[in-house]
Amino acid sequence: MVGMMSVMVTEIFHSIQGESSHAGRPCTFVRLSGCNLRCEWCDTRYSWEEGQAMSRRDVLWAVAGHRCRLVEITGGEPLAQRETPRLAALLLEHGYEVLVETNGSYPVDVLDERVTAIVDIKCPSSGMHTCTDWSNLERLRARDELKFVIADRLDYEYATRVVRRILPQERHIHFSPVLSRLAPAELAAWILEERLPIRLSLQLHKIIWDPEARGV
Repeated sequence: MVGMMSVMVTEIFHSIQGESSHAGRPCTFVRLSGCNLRCEWCDTRYSWEEGQAMSRRDVLWAVAGHRCRLVEITGGEPLAQRETPRLAALLLEHGYEVLVETNGSYPVDVLDERVTAIVDIKCPSSGMHTCTDWSNLERLRARDELKFVIADRLDYEYATRVVRRILPQERHIHFSPVLSRLAPAELAAWILEERLPIRLSLQLHKIIWDPEARGV
């Protein structure tokens, strides 16, 4: 049972940020438990159920132990927990730079404007694309980023239609291949043909370490 001021946490660890415009930076990850979606290619299924209740203050102490000023709250789906915005605000108050990666099915404007939301817009191969809260495209702040996980050409065409909807907004937009289903070189070729403001995003942590490893 999660009480007031507590969150359910799967793991807290220090690693290299593998995605987003912050890729390559050392980062402390706070992986929260539970998710309202069941994506076909999800690589963190263990976070759907596992976890322990931690107070926001205990999370802050755990993060402080890693001595890193960049923190990402991820999941699971962090915005499924009502205390997540307060946890992000607490980290901000203590001088951390805070990222929150979300699956796009919850409103992102519950987050402090100083937080960078990385919003994952689900494509058809995920099986969850009908769950997107499209009003988030109007809620995005200047610092927020969009991420699309691409498994095939259908996903790619779906994602580019969304990108065209938000032009001429200037923001970081990342296309990341499902490595087991789409070669990065093929996705790169499509991006080069499209001439849209898209970044090819490869999950650095899966290149550096075993793709099945946890806590890296």
